[in-house]
Amino acid sequence: MSDKLFAEGMTALGEGGQERALELFSEAWKEKPGHAGVAREFDGALLALKKNGDAAYAQGKWEAAGKRWMGTLRFIAHPAANWRTYPFTRSEVQSKVDKLSASMMEKALTEYRRGDLEPAIADWKTILSYDPGHEEAAQSLRTATKQLETLKKMPP
Repeated sequence: MSDKLFAEGMTALGEGGQERALELFSEAWKEKPGHAGVAREFDGALLALKKNGDAAYAQGKWEAAGKRWMGTLRFIAHPAANWRTYPFTRSEVQSKVDKLSASMMEKALTEYRRGDLEPAIADWKTILSYDPGHEEAAQSLRTATKQLETLKKMPP
């Protein structure tokens, strides 16, 4: 089964699905620790995932960048990862996520204060799409959503 998972991972990798490939590689490794194919391909997939996060950020695709960086963080400590050879550290990637979230929080709060609730809500949802545990975004989203619902119920 581990070879089948590895083959599926290679297919996903060929289709540009680095995170999916890493998930499948991880499953293959779990079934067969030290899997030669996983050991050979894991680092390249992880490096590509992080690089794609950087590219998405450069293109202003915040959600994609956040998701790819969070995926990088999720897999960087995997036993198949040779993280000491990477041109980045876990803390550098975490810093990118933190800066992205802080920037999006600032943007959302500015929109919120102007009364632009829907764009603010969209920004907080974006943060939560890549970082579901971001408490400040979750609380802000709950507050703004309640306010928007209240405003919609009010007569014109």
